[in-house]
Amino acid sequence: MTDAPTEREGEGAWTRLRRRKVVQWALAYAAGAWALLQGLEYISNTFHWPEQFQQISTLALLIGLPIVVVIAWYHGDRGEQRVSGAELTIIVLLLLLAGGFLWHYQQPGEKSAAPGSVAGPVPAATTPAAAPAVADTRPSIAVLPFENRSDKHEDAFFVDGIHDDILTQLSKVSALKVISRTSVERFRDTKLPLQDVAKQLGVKSILEGGVQRAGDRVRINVQLIDTGTDAHLWAESYDRELTAANIFAIQSELAAAIAGALKASLTTAERKSVNAIPTENLKAWEAYQRGRQQMEKRTTAGLAEAQQHFQAAIDLDPRFALAHAGLAVTHIFQAFYSGAPRDASLARAEKAVSTALEIEPNLGEAWATSALIATEREQYDRAEPMYRRAIELNPNYASAHHWFSYMLAGQGRYADALSPAERALELDPFSGTINNVVGTCLASLGRFDEAMVYFRRVIEIDPSMPAPYWMIGIVDAYGRNRFADAILFWVRATELDPGNPMYAATLARGYLDLGDDVQARRVIESAQAQWPANALVNSDSAFMHINRGEHEAARQHAQRCLETDPRGCYALVILRNGDLDKGDYKAARARYENAYAELLGAEPPLVDGSNYSAAVDLALVLQKTGEIERARALLDRGEQVIRTIPRLGGTGYGPTDVQIYALRGEKTKALAALREAERAGWRDGSRYYRDFDPNLASIRNEPEFKAVFADIERDMARQRAELAKRPKDAPLDLGVGE
Repeated sequence: MTDAPTEREGEGAWTRLRRRKVVQWALAYAAGAWALLQGLEYISNTFHWPEQFQQISTLALLIGLPIVVVIAWYHGDRGEQRVSGAELTIIVLLLLLAGGFLWHYQQPGEKSAAPGSVAGPVPAATTPAAAPAVADTRPSIAVLPFENRSDKHEDAFFVDGIHDDILTQLSKVSALKVISRTSVERFRDTKLPLQDVAKQLGVKSILEGGVQRAGDRVRINVQLIDTGTDAHLWAESYDRELTAANIFAIQSELAAAIAGALKASLTTAERKSVNAIPTENLKAWEAYQRGRQQMEKRTTAGLAEAQQHFQAAIDLDPRFALAHAGLAVTHIFQAFYSGAPRDASLARAEKAVSTALEIEPNLGEAWATSALIATEREQYDRAEPMYRRAIELNPNYASAHHWFSYMLAGQGRYADALSPAERALELDPFSGTINNVVGTCLASLGRFDEAMVYFRRVIEIDPSMPAPYWMIGIVDAYGRNRFADAILFWVRATELDPGNPMYAATLARGYLDLGDDVQARRVIESAQAQWPANALVNSDSAFMHINRGEHEAARQHAQRCLETDPRGCYALVILRNGDLDKGDYKAARARYENAYAELLGAEPPLVDGSNYSAAVDLALVLQKTGEIERARALLDRGEQVIRTIPRLGGTGYGPTDVQIYALRGEKTKALAALREAERAGWRDGSRYYRDFDPNLASIRNEPEFKAVFADIERDMARQRAELAKRPKDAPLDLGVGE
């Protein structure tokens, strides 16, 4: 005789499942598992358990489900007599209620509106920055600038260096969220309650301290405060002989003690990194700190001075890896901000950062800098894993997230670029540079109103920073068709940093698009005299000469542009046009093969947000060489790309759809798209497209084509008159309250 349950005659499968309570027990198990996971998440957050604990628990509960179902099937008849269906239903409801309570308890009490989604005055600079898409739940800390308790004012930079190094050491602890120096600097000598400071910086604890330097001694006093309760979590005083080794020893002890007080564990690698001594030469350390402080300014003069300080640190200690990494960054920034020769600057940067990594292979700052060099060379496949390595080594290094965002944007991956930019902003909420980057990402996505919130915030943080004025001009001109406003912002940017060729080139291009050839020529010739080899300046010079019908001069400037920027698509277009006029299609093809090999060497061609415009321009060349299928593939893939980005803005696709339709011979579609672009506010390079672009040759004589450009010309004449009426000292319209 067996104890195995017997099936009842005529009983269906579903009935047997219900009788054996398989369904009921599966539901009860699922409800219990959900409630248990909510409880585990709450406990994990409270005690800062590693994320792997939650992952393992979830996996175990998933494995348990089929086990429970099997047990219920084989023992269902016995369980039938012990727990009724009604009782199981009650159990399920109670478990769901418990899980729901825990889930609700963990949710934030308030949801913030998206930046710029509410009309009203621009947020003050003391408003906390927008949170990233994924909230950071790590224990958080801000280290406020230390008080200089020495009698000598010149010791201030030394005190700031101690403060900066402590931040650097803490940022290596992956279990902590550490706010960057730029943001905490805003609260130097603040009179605000610590609770308010913590709220604005998005942290729960604050470290305060003071440094006294007297002869050959240094004394550092620090205290860690829980801003929620105002309780002192930990305090210590350090009185040591003033040597580099002692300074780093104090910083290491501080980092370990703070991590312990906040219940954040250091990994073996992090402990080794925190205990490392970057240099034993005190003067080298001081020179390095001066370089760091000068580099923060992001001005031509500041970067040049920073380079001198980093080089001095290296001369004093050639094995000082951080100084080599800092020197590398100044070379990159001077190419970007100061117009230094690009290739030579990147070569010097690569040499410096290679030395840094040879000395210290796990230096996160050096990995991020190597990635930035690869980004500048458009070697994105190399750059991305290096950024990820830098972030793994130092997850609190805001610049690594910032530069990673910059790389993604350079590939046209603007939606992807927003997330690391927001992560950088969480780590450095009052950084003007990073706020500007977030705004730029939003502008690239066509979210102009939201972008303007960030640009205005930058101006409130630092009115002397030129970048936000430049970007507001980009949005005004190419996103909103407000050239009269844009010109004034670009003028302000060039006034704030006259050593930056990018600002001058943009101003010149703005005048060209506005139709003010006199001002355009004045700005371009001045820029040409100052930066004769700069790619942007030569590109705009080429366009100025094209608009004047001076084709040979345009060709010469386009060639100079390609010497420093081989993928300069505007310069390639001008040279392509000359080749097409001469019937030298092979020469035109060879230029594109050299600059954009992925469009010709890959199958299918690799077209993305960084090269779609070149793909469309190349398609015309391939039509001339008889490579019709490849030309069609480039047009099709270019069309797919532009459907993912906005028409307007500094990175918008403008009239690219018009070119695609025209090259396909779809005149009706081309003219309709052209009218749509005009009505949306597209004006960028309109005179070139009207008079010279061979991509549009098939529709140039159409009445609608001429009518569209006549409307554009009337609009630009109106805007030129509007600008002429503006007083030179008219205040800039930041759009507050719009």
